[in-house]
Amino acid sequence: MSASSVNRRRILSLWLPRLPIDRIQRFFGSAGLGKANHEPDIVVIKDNNALVIHALDEAAERLGLYIGQPLANARAMCPDLRVFDADIVADAKTLSDIADWCDRFTPLVALDAPHGLFLDITGCAHLFGGEAALLRTLVRALDRQGFAVSAAIAGTSVCARTLTRQATGTIVADGGEAAAIDPFPVSALGAGEAITTGLRRAGLKTIGDVASRSSHEITARFGARFSTLLAHALGQGDEPINPRKPLPDYIVEKRFAEPIATDTMIAMTLSRLADTLIASMEKQGKGARRLEAAFFRTDGVVRAITVETGRPVTRSAVIDRLFRERLDALADPLDPGFGFDMVRLSASRTEIVVQEQRDFDAHVHDNDEIAALIDRIAARIGGKRVVVHLPQDTHIPERAVLSAPAQHHLAAAMQAEWPARTESEPPLRPLRLFDKPEPIKVPFATVPDGPPHQFTWRRALHAVVRVEGPERIAMEWWQQDGKQLTRDYFRIEDAEGLRFWIFRDGLYEGETFDGEGKPVSPNWYVHGLFA
Repeated sequence: MSASSVNRRRILSLWLPRLPIDRIQRFFGSAGLGKANHEPDIVVIKDNNALVIHALDEAAERLGLYIGQPLANARAMCPDLRVFDADIVADAKTLSDIADWCDRFTPLVALDAPHGLFLDITGCAHLFGGEAALLRTLVRALDRQGFAVSAAIAGTSVCARTLTRQATGTIVADGGEAAAIDPFPVSALGAGEAITTGLRRAGLKTIGDVASRSSHEITARFGARFSTLLAHALGQGDEPINPRKPLPDYIVEKRFAEPIATDTMIAMTLSRLADTLIASMEKQGKGARRLEAAFFRTDGVVRAITVETGRPVTRSAVIDRLFRERLDALADPLDPGFGFDMVRLSASRTEIVVQEQRDFDAHVHDNDEIAALIDRIAARIGGKRVVVHLPQDTHIPERAVLSAPAQHHLAAAMQAEWPARTESEPPLRPLRLFDKPEPIKVPFATVPDGPPHQFTWRRALHAVVRVEGPERIAMEWWQQDGKQLTRDYFRIEDAEGLRFWIFRDGLYEGETFDGEGKPVSPNWYVHGLFA
Protein backbone atom coordinates (compact mmCIF):
# COMPACT_ATOMS: atom_id res chain seq x y z
CA MET A 1 0.00 0.00 0.00
CA SER A 2 1.37 3.41 -0.92
CA ALA A 3 2.07 6.11 1.65
CA SER A 4 -0.81 8.21 0.37
CA SER A 5 -3.27 5.38 0.91
CA VAL A 6 -2.65 5.42 4.65
CA ASN A 7 -4.72 8.58 4.90
CA ARG A 8 -7.45 7.24 2.64
CA ARG A 9 -10.47 5.43 3.93
CA ARG A 10 -10.66 1.68 3.64
CA ILE A 11 -14.13 0.16 3.50
CA LEU A 12 -14.96 -3.50 3.95
CA SER A 13 -18.30 -4.44 2.42
CA LEU A 14 -20.24 -7.49 3.58
CA TRP A 15 -23.12 -9.02 1.65
CA LEU A 16 -25.24 -11.87 2.96
CA PRO A 17 -27.19 -12.92 -0.15
CA ARG A 18 -29.08 -15.73 1.59
CA LEU A 19 -29.74 -14.02 4.90
CA PRO A 20 -33.51 -14.83 5.08
CA ILE A 21 -33.06 -18.53 4.37
CA ASP A 22 -29.87 -18.79 6.44
CA ARG A 23 -31.71 -17.32 9.42
CA ILE A 24 -34.48 -19.90 9.11
CA GLN A 25 -32.12 -22.82 8.61
CA ARG A 26 -30.10 -21.77 11.67
CA PHE A 27 -33.35 -21.66 13.66
CA PHE A 28 -34.34 -25.17 12.56
CA GLY A 29 -30.80 -26.51 12.53
CA SER A 30 -31.22 -28.56 15.68
CA ALA A 31 -34.31 -30.24 14.17
CA GLY A 32 -32.37 -31.52 11.18
CA LEU A 33 -34.31 -29.55 8.59
CA GLY A 34 -33.08 -27.93 5.42
CA LYS A 35 -29.54 -28.91 4.54
CA ALA A 36 -29.58 -32.16 6.49
CA ASN A 37 -31.87 -33.90 3.98
CA HIS A 38 -30.76 -31.83 0.97
CA GLU A 39 -34.28 -30.68 0.20
CA PRO A 40 -34.38 -27.18 -1.32
CA ASP A 41 -35.68 -24.36 0.88
CA ILE A 42 -37.08 -21.05 -0.30
CA VAL A 43 -38.56 -17.96 1.29
CA VAL A 44 -41.52 -16.32 -0.44
CA ILE A 45 -43.01 -12.84 -0.22
CA LYS A 46 -46.16 -11.32 -1.68
CA ASP A 47 -45.59 -9.09 -4.70
CA ASN A 48 -48.56 -7.70 -6.66
CA ASN A 49 -50.92 -10.21 -5.02
CA ALA A 50 -48.68 -13.11 -6.03
CA LEU A 51 -46.16 -15.11 -4.02
CA VAL A 52 -42.64 -14.91 -5.45
CA ILE A 53 -39.28 -16.20 -4.28
CA HIS A 54 -37.60 -13.78 -1.89
CA ALA A 55 -34.59 -15.94 -0.95
CA LEU A 56 -33.38 -19.46 -1.69
CA ASP A 57 -30.66 -21.81 -0.57
CA GLU A 58 -27.90 -23.37 -2.65
CA ALA A 59 -29.90 -26.54 -3.38
CA ALA A 60 -32.80 -24.53 -4.81
CA GLU A 61 -30.43 -22.42 -6.87
CA ARG A 62 -28.88 -25.54 -8.44
CA LEU A 63 -32.35 -26.55 -9.62
CA GLY A 64 -32.58 -23.34 -11.63
CA LEU A 65 -34.86 -21.40 -9.28
CA TYR A 66 -34.23 -17.68 -8.93
CA ILE A 67 -35.29 -14.71 -6.85
CA GLY A 68 -38.46 -13.11 -8.15
CA GLN A 69 -39.77 -16.35 -9.67
CA PRO A 70 -43.48 -17.04 -8.96
CA LEU A 71 -44.04 -19.75 -6.40
CA ALA A 72 -46.37 -21.65 -8.74
CA ASN A 73 -43.62 -21.94 -11.36
CA ALA A 74 -41.09 -22.99 -8.73
CA ARG A 75 -43.39 -25.75 -7.44
CA ALA A 76 -43.88 -26.98 -10.99
CA MET A 77 -40.11 -27.34 -11.31
CA CYS A 78 -39.62 -28.83 -7.84
CA PRO A 79 -42.68 -30.24 -6.01
CA ASP A 80 -40.58 -31.06 -2.92
CA LEU A 81 -39.82 -27.44 -2.09
CA ARG A 82 -39.93 -26.42 1.56
CA VAL A 83 -41.54 -22.97 1.60
CA PHE A 84 -41.27 -20.35 4.36
CA ASP A 85 -42.92 -16.96 4.63
CA ALA A 86 -40.69 -13.91 4.62
CA ASP A 87 -40.19 -12.05 7.88
CA ILE A 88 -38.60 -8.69 7.08
CA VAL A 89 -38.50 -7.63 10.73
CA ALA A 90 -36.70 -10.80 11.83
CA ASP A 91 -34.23 -10.44 8.95
CA ALA A 92 -33.48 -6.86 9.98
CA LYS A 93 -32.97 -7.98 13.58
CA THR A 94 -30.54 -10.69 12.44
CA LEU A 95 -28.60 -8.18 10.34
CA SER A 96 -28.46 -5.85 13.33
CA ASP A 97 -27.12 -8.68 15.51
CA ILE A 98 -24.42 -9.39 12.94
CA ALA A 99 -23.56 -5.69 12.90
CA ASP A 100 -23.20 -5.79 16.70
CA TRP A 101 -20.83 -8.73 16.35
CA CYS A 102 -18.81 -6.81 13.74
CA ASP A 103 -18.14 -4.12 16.34
CA ARG A 104 -15.25 -6.32 17.50
CA PHE A 105 -13.37 -5.29 14.34
CA THR A 106 -14.30 -1.60 14.20
CA PRO A 107 -16.84 0.63 15.96
CA LEU A 108 -17.77 2.18 12.61
CA VAL A 109 -20.33 -0.27 11.23
CA ALA A 110 -23.13 0.87 8.92
CA LEU A 111 -26.13 -0.95 7.48
CA ASP A 112 -26.31 -1.56 3.73
CA ALA A 113 -29.94 -2.65 3.61
CA PRO A 114 -31.42 -5.09 3.12
CA HIS A 115 -28.67 -7.71 3.50
CA GLY A 116 -25.35 -5.89 3.67
CA LEU A 117 -22.97 -4.03 5.97
CA PHE A 118 -20.17 -1.51 5.61
CA LEU A 119 -17.18 -1.56 7.98
CA ASP A 120 -14.78 1.37 8.05
CA ILE A 121 -11.50 -0.41 8.80
CA THR A 122 -9.26 2.58 8.22
CA GLY A 123 -6.24 2.32 10.50
CA CYS A 124 -7.34 -0.83 12.33
CA ALA A 125 -6.62 -3.69 9.87
CA HIS A 126 -3.09 -4.11 11.24
CA LEU A 127 -4.58 -5.19 14.58
CA PHE A 128 -5.79 -8.36 12.85
CA GLY A 129 -2.72 -9.11 10.74
CA GLY A 130 -3.60 -6.92 7.75
CA GLU A 131 -6.58 -6.51 5.46
CA ALA A 132 -6.36 -9.99 3.94
CA ALA A 133 -6.22 -11.67 7.35
CA LEU A 134 -9.09 -9.52 8.62
CA LEU A 135 -11.21 -10.43 5.60
CA ARG A 136 -10.53 -14.16 6.04
CA THR A 137 -11.23 -14.04 9.77
CA LEU A 138 -14.55 -12.28 9.31
CA VAL A 139 -15.78 -14.49 6.46
CA ARG A 140 -14.79 -17.74 8.20
CA ALA A 141 -16.47 -16.70 11.43
CA LEU A 142 -19.74 -15.86 9.71
CA ASP A 143 -19.56 -19.07 7.71
CA ARG A 144 -19.20 -21.07 10.94
CA GLN A 145 -22.32 -19.30 12.20
CA GLY A 146 -24.24 -20.58 9.19
CA PHE A 147 -24.30 -17.54 6.92
CA ALA A 148 -23.33 -17.39 3.26
CA VAL A 149 -21.24 -14.23 2.94
CA SER A 150 -19.44 -12.27 0.30
CA ALA A 151 -16.86 -9.63 1.22
CA ALA A 152 -14.48 -7.18 -0.43
CA ILE A 153 -12.29 -4.22 0.52
CA ALA A 154 -11.79 -1.02 -1.44
CA GLY A 155 -11.23 2.69 -0.94
CA THR A 156 -14.91 3.59 -1.41
CA SER A 157 -18.10 1.99 -0.18
CA VAL A 158 -19.67 1.87 -3.67
CA CYS A 159 -16.67 0.07 -5.16
CA ALA A 160 -16.48 -2.38 -2.27
CA ARG A 161 -20.20 -3.06 -2.53
CA THR A 162 -19.91 -3.71 -6.27
CA LEU A 163 -17.07 -6.16 -5.73
CA THR A 164 -19.05 -8.18 -3.17
CA ARG A 165 -21.65 -8.87 -5.88
CA GLN A 166 -19.12 -9.76 -8.58
CA ALA A 167 -15.74 -10.78 -7.15
CA THR A 168 -15.91 -11.77 -3.51
CA GLY A 169 -12.65 -11.76 -1.61
CA THR A 170 -11.15 -8.96 -3.69
CA ILE A 171 -8.94 -6.38 -2.00
CA VAL A 172 -8.40 -3.32 -4.16
CA ALA A 173 -5.37 -1.13 -3.50
CA ASP A 174 -5.86 2.61 -3.25
CA GLY A 175 -6.32 4.04 -6.73
CA GLY A 176 -7.16 0.71 -8.33
CA GLU A 177 -10.94 0.95 -8.05
CA ALA A 178 -11.60 1.83 -11.69
CA ALA A 179 -9.52 -1.04 -13.07
CA ALA A 180 -11.04 -3.50 -10.61
CA ILE A 181 -14.66 -2.94 -11.66
CA ASP A 182 -14.08 -2.11 -15.33
CA PRO A 183 -15.22 -5.51 -16.76
CA PHE A 184 -18.34 -5.88 -14.61
CA PRO A 185 -21.84 -5.45 -16.08
CA VAL A 186 -23.59 -2.14 -15.48
CA SER A 187 -26.19 -3.88 -13.33
CA ALA A 188 -23.48 -4.40 -10.69
CA LEU A 189 -23.67 -0.70 -9.81
CA GLY A 190 -27.16 -1.17 -8.38
CA ALA A 191 -28.48 1.96 -10.06
CA GLY A 192 -31.98 0.59 -10.67
CA GLU A 193 -33.69 -1.29 -13.45
CA ALA A 194 -34.64 1.78 -15.49
CA ILE A 195 -31.11 3.18 -15.68
CA THR A 196 -29.57 -0.26 -16.28
CA THR A 197 -31.94 -0.86 -19.18
CA GLY A 198 -31.20 2.59 -20.62
CA LEU A 199 -27.47 1.97 -20.48
CA ARG A 200 -27.80 -1.34 -22.27
CA ARG A 201 -29.97 0.17 -24.97
CA ALA A 202 -27.26 2.80 -25.45
CA GLY A 203 -24.73 0.01 -26.02
CA LEU A 204 -23.03 0.48 -22.65
CA LYS A 205 -22.90 -3.04 -21.28
CA THR A 206 -19.99 -2.85 -18.83
CA ILE A 207 -18.91 -0.31 -16.24
CA GLY A 208 -15.81 0.35 -18.34
CA ASP A 209 -18.03 1.29 -21.28
CA VAL A 210 -19.88 3.82 -19.13
CA ALA A 211 -16.65 5.19 -17.62
CA SER A 212 -15.24 5.81 -21.10
CA ARG A 213 -17.92 8.39 -21.79
CA SER A 214 -17.61 11.98 -20.60
CA SER A 215 -19.20 12.79 -17.27
CA HIS A 216 -21.39 15.60 -18.65
CA GLU A 217 -22.79 13.21 -21.25
CA ILE A 218 -23.69 10.64 -18.59
CA THR A 219 -25.20 13.34 -16.38
CA ALA A 220 -27.31 14.77 -19.18
CA ARG A 221 -28.67 11.35 -20.14
CA PHE A 222 -29.04 9.58 -16.77
CA GLY A 223 -28.96 12.32 -14.16
CA ALA A 224 -26.49 13.70 -11.63
CA ARG A 225 -27.31 11.05 -9.07
CA PHE A 226 -26.12 8.21 -11.31
CA SER A 227 -23.10 10.23 -12.39
CA THR A 228 -22.09 10.65 -8.75
CA LEU A 229 -22.64 6.94 -8.09
CA LEU A 230 -20.38 6.06 -11.00
CA ALA A 231 -17.67 8.44 -9.83
CA HIS A 232 -17.70 6.91 -6.35
CA ALA A 233 -17.51 3.41 -7.81
CA LEU A 234 -14.44 4.45 -9.80
CA GLY A 235 -12.75 5.77 -6.65
CA GLN A 236 -13.32 9.45 -7.43
CA GLY A 237 -14.50 10.62 -4.02
CA ASP A 238 -17.04 8.93 -1.79
CA GLU A 239 -19.82 9.69 0.63
CA PRO A 240 -19.16 8.83 4.28
CA ILE A 241 -20.94 5.79 5.63
CA ASN A 242 -23.58 6.29 8.29
CA PRO A 243 -22.55 4.25 11.36
CA ARG A 244 -25.34 2.65 13.37
CA LYS A 245 -23.89 3.99 16.61
CA PRO A 246 -22.02 7.22 17.26
CA LEU A 247 -18.33 6.76 17.90
CA PRO A 248 -17.69 6.78 21.68
CA ASP A 249 -15.38 9.41 23.09
CA TYR A 250 -13.11 6.76 24.62
CA ILE A 251 -12.81 3.02 24.02
CA VAL A 252 -10.72 0.37 25.77
CA GLU A 253 -11.00 -3.35 25.19
CA LYS A 254 -9.46 -6.69 26.10
CA ARG A 255 -9.24 -9.71 23.80
CA PHE A 256 -8.71 -13.23 25.09
CA ALA A 257 -6.97 -16.13 23.43
CA GLU A 258 -8.99 -18.40 25.74
CA PRO A 259 -12.59 -17.23 26.34
CA ILE A 260 -13.56 -16.25 29.88
CA ALA A 261 -16.83 -17.30 31.50
CA THR A 262 -16.62 -16.82 35.29
CA ASP A 263 -18.02 -13.85 37.18
CA THR A 264 -14.66 -13.31 38.84
CA MET A 265 -12.81 -12.97 35.55
CA ILE A 266 -15.51 -10.71 34.11
CA ALA A 267 -15.38 -8.42 37.15
CA MET A 268 -11.58 -8.38 37.11
CA THR A 269 -11.53 -7.52 33.41
CA LEU A 270 -14.01 -4.65 33.86
CA SER A 271 -11.97 -3.31 36.77
CA ARG A 272 -8.74 -3.27 34.72
CA LEU A 273 -10.49 -1.69 31.75
CA ALA A 274 -11.94 0.97 34.07
CA ASP A 275 -8.41 1.84 35.25
CA THR A 276 -7.24 2.24 31.66
CA LEU A 277 -10.31 4.26 30.67
CA ILE A 278 -9.96 6.66 33.60
CA ALA A 279 -6.27 7.14 32.82
CA SER A 280 -7.10 8.07 29.22
CA MET A 281 -9.80 10.56 30.24
CA GLU A 282 -7.68 12.06 33.01
CA LYS A 283 -5.09 13.22 30.50
CA GLN A 284 -7.71 15.53 28.98
CA GLY A 285 -9.42 16.48 32.22
CA LYS A 286 -12.66 14.66 31.47
CA GLY A 287 -15.05 12.39 33.32
CA ALA A 288 -17.60 9.86 32.06
CA ARG A 289 -21.35 10.48 32.18
CA ARG A 290 -22.44 7.44 30.17
CA LEU A 291 -20.58 4.13 30.09
CA GLU A 292 -21.19 0.95 28.15
CA ALA A 293 -19.68 -2.48 28.66
CA ALA A 294 -19.98 -4.83 25.67
CA PHE A 295 -19.40 -8.57 26.03
CA PHE A 296 -18.65 -10.50 22.82
CA ARG A 297 -19.39 -14.22 22.97
CA THR A 298 -17.58 -16.78 20.87
CA ASP A 299 -20.83 -17.76 19.12
CA GLY A 300 -21.42 -14.22 17.85
CA VAL A 301 -23.87 -13.02 20.50
CA VAL A 302 -23.13 -9.55 21.89
CA ARG A 303 -24.50 -8.24 25.18
CA ALA A 304 -24.21 -4.55 26.07
CA ILE A 305 -24.74 -3.11 29.56
CA THR A 306 -25.12 0.65 30.05
CA VAL A 307 -24.88 2.84 33.13
CA GLU A 308 -25.31 6.60 33.46
CA THR A 309 -24.06 8.97 36.11
CA GLY A 310 -25.30 12.26 37.47
CA ARG A 311 -21.83 13.77 37.58
CA PRO A 312 -18.66 13.08 35.59
CA VAL A 313 -16.93 9.99 36.97
CA THR A 314 -13.19 10.29 37.47
CA ARG A 315 -12.49 7.20 39.61
CA SER A 316 -12.29 3.63 38.39
CA ALA A 317 -13.66 2.34 41.71
CA VAL A 318 -16.94 4.16 41.00
CA ILE A 319 -17.20 2.60 37.53
CA ASP A 320 -16.45 -0.82 38.98
CA ARG A 321 -19.14 -0.43 41.67
CA LEU A 322 -21.78 0.84 39.24
CA PHE A 323 -21.32 -2.09 36.87
CA ARG A 324 -21.40 -4.54 39.77
CA GLU A 325 -24.73 -3.07 40.82
CA ARG A 326 -26.02 -3.20 37.25
CA LEU A 327 -24.93 -6.79 36.63
CA ASP A 328 -26.36 -7.99 39.96
CA ALA A 329 -29.74 -6.40 39.15
CA LEU A 330 -30.15 -7.77 35.61
CA ALA A 331 -33.51 -9.47 35.09
CA ASP A 332 -31.82 -11.43 32.27
CA PRO A 333 -28.46 -12.48 33.75
CA LEU A 334 -25.33 -12.24 31.67
CA ASP A 335 -24.99 -15.61 29.94
CA PRO A 336 -21.39 -16.31 28.85
CA GLY A 337 -22.34 -19.37 26.79
CA PHE A 338 -19.03 -20.88 25.70
CA GLY A 339 -17.25 -17.77 26.97
CA PHE A 340 -16.45 -14.17 26.03
CA ASP A 341 -13.47 -13.66 23.77
CA MET A 342 -13.59 -9.87 24.01
CA VAL A 343 -14.81 -7.27 26.52
CA ARG A 344 -15.05 -3.59 25.63
CA LEU A 345 -15.62 -0.61 27.90
CA SER A 346 -16.48 2.72 26.32
CA ALA A 347 -17.43 6.19 27.47
CA SER A 348 -20.03 7.40 25.01
CA ARG A 349 -20.65 10.70 26.80
CA THR A 350 -18.02 12.66 28.69
CA GLU A 351 -17.72 16.11 30.24
CA ILE A 352 -14.90 18.35 31.35
CA VAL A 353 -14.40 17.98 35.08
CA VAL A 354 -14.92 21.28 36.90
CA GLN A 355 -13.03 21.60 40.16
CA GLU A 356 -15.21 22.90 42.99
CA GLN A 357 -14.16 24.79 46.06
CA ARG A 358 -14.32 22.44 49.04
CA ASP A 359 -14.35 24.02 52.51
CA PHE A 360 -16.15 23.61 55.79
CA ASP A 361 -19.07 25.81 54.74
CA ALA A 362 -19.78 24.16 51.40
CA HIS A 363 -22.06 21.21 50.85
CA VAL A 364 -20.01 19.75 48.01
CA HIS A 365 -19.19 16.57 49.94
CA ASP A 366 -22.84 15.99 50.78
CA ASN A 367 -23.84 16.56 47.18
CA ASP A 368 -21.21 14.09 45.98
CA GLU A 369 -22.53 11.44 48.34
CA ILE A 370 -26.12 12.04 47.24
CA ALA A 371 -25.13 11.89 43.56
CA ALA A 372 -23.20 8.65 44.15
CA LEU A 373 -26.16 7.12 45.96
CA ILE A 374 -28.51 8.10 43.12
CA ASP A 375 -26.13 6.56 40.58
CA ARG A 376 -26.02 3.27 42.49
CA ILE A 377 -29.80 3.09 42.85
CA ALA A 378 -30.28 4.02 39.18
CA ALA A 379 -27.82 1.31 38.12
CA ARG A 380 -29.88 -1.23 40.02
CA ILE A 381 -33.48 -0.23 39.24
CA GLY A 382 -33.11 2.11 36.24
CA GLY A 383 -32.50 5.83 35.94
CA LYS A 384 -36.11 6.67 35.08
CA ARG A 385 -37.31 5.31 38.43
CA VAL A 386 -35.17 7.66 40.51
CA VAL A 387 -36.71 11.10 40.22
CA VAL A 388 -36.63 14.55 41.80
CA HIS A 389 -39.45 17.07 41.81
CA LEU A 390 -39.11 20.52 40.30
CA PRO A 391 -41.56 23.42 40.74
CA GLN A 392 -43.33 24.73 37.66
CA ASP A 393 -44.56 28.25 37.06
CA THR A 394 -48.26 27.42 36.85
CA HIS A 395 -51.31 27.63 39.09
CA ILE A 396 -52.82 24.35 37.82
CA PRO A 397 -52.41 21.92 40.76
CA GLU A 398 -51.53 18.78 38.79
CA ARG A 399 -48.95 20.70 36.72
CA ALA A 400 -47.27 22.53 39.58
CA VAL A 401 -44.67 19.78 40.05
CA LEU A 402 -42.53 18.08 37.39
CA SER A 403 -40.94 14.68 38.00
CA ALA A 404 -37.52 14.50 36.33
CA PRO A 405 -34.67 11.93 36.38
CA ALA A 406 -32.55 12.63 39.43
CA GLN A 407 -29.26 11.91 37.67
CA HIS A 408 -29.74 14.79 35.25
CA HIS A 409 -31.63 17.30 37.44
CA LEU A 410 -30.14 16.92 40.91
CA ALA A 411 -28.47 20.34 40.87
CA ALA A 412 -31.67 22.01 39.69
CA ALA A 413 -33.67 20.26 42.41
CA MET A 414 -31.26 21.43 45.11
CA GLN A 415 -31.51 25.04 43.92
CA ALA A 416 -35.27 24.99 43.32
CA GLU A 417 -37.38 27.53 45.18
CA TRP A 418 -40.74 26.30 46.41
CA PRO A 419 -43.60 28.52 47.61
CA ALA A 420 -43.05 29.37 51.28
CA ARG A 421 -45.68 28.29 53.78
CA THR A 422 -47.19 30.93 56.03
CA GLU A 423 -46.39 30.21 59.65
CA SER A 424 -49.28 29.32 61.98
CA GLU A 425 -51.49 28.81 58.94
CA PRO A 426 -52.78 25.47 57.65
CA PRO A 427 -51.28 24.26 54.36
CA LEU A 428 -52.98 25.46 51.19
CA ARG A 429 -52.27 22.24 49.33
CA PRO A 430 -52.81 18.66 50.52
CA LEU A 431 -49.99 16.37 51.51
CA ARG A 432 -51.30 13.69 49.16
CA LEU A 433 -52.42 14.77 45.68
CA PHE A 434 -54.12 12.17 43.49
CA ASP A 435 -52.69 11.56 40.03
CA LYS A 436 -56.23 11.80 38.72
CA PRO A 437 -59.09 13.52 40.59
CA GLU A 438 -61.69 11.03 41.81
CA PRO A 439 -65.40 11.77 41.29
CA ILE A 440 -67.68 12.25 44.29
CA LYS A 441 -71.46 12.45 44.58
CA VAL A 442 -72.86 15.72 45.94
CA PRO A 443 -76.65 15.63 46.51
CA PHE A 444 -76.86 19.41 47.02
CA ALA A 445 -74.61 22.40 47.57
CA THR A 446 -74.96 26.10 48.26
CA VAL A 447 -75.31 27.89 44.93
CA PRO A 448 -73.91 29.57 42.99
CA ASP A 449 -70.43 28.94 44.41
CA GLY A 450 -70.87 27.37 47.85
CA PRO A 451 -69.55 24.09 49.27
CA PRO A 452 -71.48 20.82 49.63
CA HIS A 453 -73.10 19.85 52.92
CA GLN A 454 -72.23 16.20 52.41
CA PHE A 455 -70.74 13.97 49.73
CA THR A 456 -70.14 10.31 48.91
CA TRP A 457 -66.64 9.14 48.07
CA ARG A 458 -65.69 5.48 47.55
CA ARG A 459 -69.18 4.43 48.69
CA ALA A 460 -68.76 6.19 52.06
CA LEU A 461 -70.89 9.18 53.10
CA HIS A 462 -69.04 12.15 54.60
CA ALA A 463 -70.81 14.96 56.46
CA VAL A 464 -69.11 18.34 56.09
CA VAL A 465 -68.53 20.20 59.38
CA ARG A 466 -65.86 22.78 58.45
CA VAL A 467 -65.10 24.53 55.15
CA GLU A 468 -62.39 26.88 53.82
CA GLY A 469 -62.79 28.42 50.39
CA PRO A 470 -63.54 28.69 47.62
CA GLU A 471 -60.22 29.10 45.81
CA ARG A 472 -61.06 29.71 42.19
CA ILE A 473 -58.61 28.41 39.60
CA ALA A 474 -59.20 29.07 35.91
CA MET A 475 -57.57 26.83 33.34
CA GLU A 476 -54.76 28.19 31.18
CA TRP A 477 -56.58 29.10 28.01
CA TRP A 478 -53.36 29.25 25.97
CA GLN A 479 -52.53 25.60 26.72
CA GLN A 480 -55.90 23.94 26.26
CA ASP A 481 -58.66 23.74 23.70
CA GLY A 482 -61.28 25.57 25.74
CA LYS A 483 -62.98 22.40 27.03
CA GLN A 484 -61.48 22.55 30.53
CA LEU A 485 -63.68 24.33 33.06
CA THR A 486 -63.08 26.74 35.90
CA ARG A 487 -62.57 25.03 39.25
CA ASP A 488 -63.64 26.12 42.73
CA TYR A 489 -61.53 24.35 45.37
CA PHE A 490 -62.56 23.83 49.01
CA ARG A 491 -60.61 22.60 52.02
CA ILE A 492 -63.19 20.69 54.05
CA GLU A 493 -63.31 18.55 57.18
CA ASP A 494 -65.87 15.85 57.86
CA ALA A 495 -67.39 14.68 61.14
CA GLU A 496 -64.63 12.05 61.55
CA GLY A 497 -61.86 14.65 61.36
CA LEU A 498 -60.71 13.72 57.86
CA ARG A 499 -59.68 16.69 55.71
CA PHE A 500 -60.22 16.72 51.92
CA TRP A 501 -59.39 18.97 49.02
CA ILE A 502 -62.38 18.94 46.67
CA PHE A 503 -63.44 21.07 43.73
CA ARG A 504 -66.44 21.80 41.59
CA ASP A 505 -65.58 21.42 37.90
CA GLY A 506 -67.35 24.33 36.24
CA LEU A 507 -69.54 27.28 37.21
CA TYR A 508 -73.28 27.07 37.77
CA GLU A 509 -75.24 28.34 34.76
CA GLY A 510 -72.00 29.53 33.17
CA GLU A 511 -69.93 26.63 31.83
CA THR A 512 -71.92 23.39 32.17
CA PHE A 513 -74.70 22.71 29.69
CA ASP A 514 -76.43 19.65 28.30
CA GLY A 515 -76.78 18.72 24.65
CA GLU A 516 -79.70 21.14 24.22
CA GLY A 517 -77.79 24.06 25.70
CA LYS A 518 -79.60 24.05 29.08
CA PRO A 519 -77.58 24.61 32.28
CA VAL A 520 -76.82 21.48 34.32
CA SER A 521 -75.17 20.93 37.70
CA PRO A 522 -71.37 20.66 37.54
CA ASN A 523 -69.49 17.57 38.66
CA TRP A 524 -67.53 17.37 41.92
CA TYR A 525 -64.16 15.72 42.53
CA VAL A 526 -61.77 15.05 45.39
CA HIS A 527 -58.22 15.96 44.39
CA GLY A 528 -56.23 15.23 47.54
CA LEU A 529 -56.08 14.49 51.26
CA PHE A 530 -54.58 16.61 54.02
CA ALA A 531 -52.60 15.06 56.84
